[in-house]
Amino acid sequence: MSQQEPPEHDEPEPPEKPEHLRSREVTEGPERAPHRSMFRAMGFDDEDLSSPMVGVANPAADITPCNVHLDDVAAAAIEGVDGAGGMPIEFGTVTISDAISMGTEGMKASLISREVIADSVELVSFGERMDALVTVAGCDKNLPGMMMAAIRTDLPSVFLYGGSIMPGEHEGREVTIQNVFEGVGAVASGEMNEEELIELEHDACPGAGSCGGMFTANTMASISEALGLAPLGSASPPAEDDARYETAERAGELVLECVDLDRRPSDILTKESFENAIAVQVALGGSTNAVLHLLALAAEADIDLSIEEFDEISRRTPKIANLQPGGTRVMNDLHEVGGVPVVVRRLVEGGYMHGDAATVTGRSVREELNELERQGQLPPESAIDEEFLRPVDDPFHEEGAIKILTGNLAPDGAVLKVTGEDKWYHEGPVRVFEDEEAAMAYVQEGHVESGDVIAIRNEGPQGGPGMREMLGVTAAVVGAGHEDDVALLTDGRFSGATRGPMIGHVAPEAFVGGPIAALEDGDTVTIDVENRRMAVDLTDEELADRLADWEQPEPNYETGVLAKYGQAFGSAANGAVTNPGAKE
Repeated sequence: MSQQEPPEHDEPEPPEKPEHLRSREVTEGPERAPHRSMFRAMGFDDEDLSSPMVGVANPAADITPCNVHLDDVAAAAIEGVDGAGGMPIEFGTVTISDAISMGTEGMKASLISREVIADSVELVSFGERMDALVTVAGCDKNLPGMMMAAIRTDLPSVFLYGGSIMPGEHEGREVTIQNVFEGVGAVASGEMNEEELIELEHDACPGAGSCGGMFTANTMASISEALGLAPLGSASPPAEDDARYETAERAGELVLECVDLDRRPSDILTKESFENAIAVQVALGGSTNAVLHLLALAAEADIDLSIEEFDEISRRTPKIANLQPGGTRVMNDLHEVGGVPVVVRRLVEGGYMHGDAATVTGRSVREELNELERQGQLPPESAIDEEFLRPVDDPFHEEGAIKILTGNLAPDGAVLKVTGEDKWYHEGPVRVFEDEEAAMAYVQEGHVESGDVIAIRNEGPQGGPGMREMLGVTAAVVGAGHEDDVALLTDGRFSGATRGPMIGHVAPEAFVGGPIAALEDGDTVTIDVENRRMAVDLTDEELADRLADWEQPEPNYETGVLAKYGQAFGSAANGAVTNPGAKE
């Protein structure tokens, strides 16, 4: 009996990849046969193994409508990568639902998730020797986390937003999750009954996608275009619109172009890119969280950006959009008139943005606008409703929405988004709370009075840890009828849906001995928006005497992920980064 012949393999040896692709380290040469065998087990063939390896980072999850559809978005991107000649490899990351964790201890995980997302995408792409990335994002911290990862790895990358939710309809008007949070305060004050709140709860969120107003997710998506990390026009298509999936497929195709031309984030990002991002943020009335995230992104990119520059740019940039929470419209309304490029066009033509800044397509911002116009994707200015988007020479506000306040309560700065009176002035007695829960109880029990200042401390990056967003408290204050006669200040954060005179990111934070730690009930606090001042009526000596008696509280967590990242966070004034090389 003759020995059985080994099976013949007609497949040729896989062709070699270009030398600049680091995935060669796991696919080339006889010593990588075991590695290729592992790939073959997953269905990859010789053509794949000879192609650029593109990681598709996908935070899909069933814990938030922002991310519930991202498998489909990622699949469209994968189709684009595959069709353009790449080897797409999908991998997952974590996400935290900000809206669902809001008002609970779990909200402390939100900002930490930004770091975990950046860390995990960096680790996978580094460990598996990937050549490029498509970074998919849905809920708020996904977006900066994914962009931070792209900057850290400096791989050819395209940022891909999952799109926003459509507005709900309640009693003939459009509503969003913001209305539900404010409804809680309205119930507490007797302005709404519980039955109507339950009806509103059922109506506000009709499907998949990120919260619909110009809250944090849509702000960061718009900023991704202004930075040049995402193509112009990619932020506004809704999550469940066919255009969202066309955008995703195009992202997959575009990343292969970036690989071929070795176009990386470091080739795109400059100081002008960040100035453009701030201009778009303040012109749209975007989230205060974008201050924190842009500082972190700039730190990762080793680009000098200070918190004061947000105020400088906001002072010279008009607010031209009527978007929630300061206005009435949502992201889908912006999409229907041409999306973020319409805003960018007005800012570039008005001299408020750098039109020559680079983008991921290889064209400048101005060239991208020209290309969109050539393709018929930008409507004429005459077709745009001025009650929604105003010309730069006739804006809703002469200055942008973001204000940076300083003074003896915030020597390193604090952040305010103006959603009402641009020159708001307030002076009143402070009521101090050591955490969000105590303040929320105070508001819901009806103790808040016109003229009050509510201070919530020990919610900063280290003290919380994690800078909880406090939409529950701010919405309860507004819902109770105190939108413009009660101020709130904190070393924590606010949701992008927050409106009213709410001042966050107070730095230094209380946990490290910042002046907010010295506040006592009854102290008089002055907030002067026009002059960018926030101060307590104490002399420097009185503040110093109080702080000399202050003792740092014990950390809220001694072990686990919250303890680890709590120790790693830097100041909110610098973006609350944890990357050691980007911390200061």
